[in-house]
Amino acid sequence: MGPFRYDVCVVGGCGHVGLPLALAFARAGLAVSVHDIDDRAVALVRSGRMPFLERGAEPILREAIGRDLEVANDPGLVTRSRHLVVIIGTPVDEHLNPKFHAMRRFFLDLRPHLADGQCVILRSTVAPGTTEKVHALLAKTGLDLHVAFCPERVAEGYALEEFATLPQIVSGCTERAVAMASELFAKVAPSLIRTSPLEAELTKIFTNVWRYIQFATANQFLMIAADRGVDFYRVFDAMTRDYPRMAGLPKGGFAAGPCLFKDTMQLAASSDNNLLLGHAAMLINEGLPSFVARRLKDRYPLDRMRVGILGMAFKAESDDHRESLSYKLRKVLEAEAAEVLCTDAYIDDPTFRPLAEVVGRSDLLIVGAPHREYRSIEPPASTPVIDLWNFLGRGTGLA
Repeated sequence: MGPFRYDVCVVGGCGHVGLPLALAFARAGLAVSVHDIDDRAVALVRSGRMPFLERGAEPILREAIGRDLEVANDPGLVTRSRHLVVIIGTPVDEHLNPKFHAMRRFFLDLRPHLADGQCVILRSTVAPGTTEKVHALLAKTGLDLHVAFCPERVAEGYALEEFATLPQIVSGCTERAVAMASELFAKVAPSLIRTSPLEAELTKIFTNVWRYIQFATANQFLMIAADRGVDFYRVFDAMTRDYPRMAGLPKGGFAAGPCLFKDTMQLAASSDNNLLLGHAAMLINEGLPSFVARRLKDRYPLDRMRVGILGMAFKAESDDHRESLSYKLRKVLEAEAAEVLCTDAYIDDPTFRPLAEVVGRSDLLIVGAPHREYRSIEPPASTPVIDLWNFLGRGTGLA
């Protein structure tokens, strides 16, 4: 390993993207460090506990911590690591433009801790052209640094399972960067796909935008069907049953979270806002909570009803509520209903109520996130249930 103590440092590594990757590297026998400025998360991880839900992670963490894995709020870990995998949020601003200045500031702050011979790997989804910008920025340090982009592709909550099955895209700004990044990810991925940095950036962002547009298509169909008094899932069944050409149509439901909306807007802004499909998808997906509230207001005396929302996470079996549209739905309904009750066993929120209370006291129920435990609910026969996913098999409840 030469002058480096660690094979790899995951920078910003106590979150949903970085920590599972660090554990995968440790499981593969690498010497791993994690640098994070969130002292609470660092303390939790050092104690052998996961800060969030990730299947199969905690036993690996308990085995690795203090042996193959060092976790600290210490930039010295960066200096002593051969590979740096950088996990940094890539948000859009209030005008829906990528905030590259935040990434620039991050690397300027990181610069004093970099060392000759390191491979700096961007992991988060970035706007096209970002990797080359980082390469140019770090070239000004005068250090022998090799910049790569190796995007994450796994589903949150299932990362440790998917690392073993999904190919890893590897790109770099120099041949040495590609070689070093390939050597690292060959330890945890079954195969590698080598591309240019721009091809890798487009691969990742196109994937997220495509999924966002697919969900919007289903949600648009769902709304059109409801407006015509037809339950979408009767049509969905007729479209997809034993008909392979429609196998790619997803079900409807809230499409949000920390990635899909943001990445769609990143691509639009970096393409002269010439992404009409993306903007249309945003209007459909972000408008779904208001559509649901409007349909309910037309059909029920909401001002005299208690409404219960089942699930506040952005997706099923997750404790991640970032950008969840269940919160948008709650906000809209609080202006219309007599009371809104929320429940989610995965999320620690003092305003949430137990599931049994929400089911028992609500005059109307809405499935906000289709957690498995909701399959067994038994609301009174007179209680309408709105289910955009058809999770309970009774249709949307909006027709």
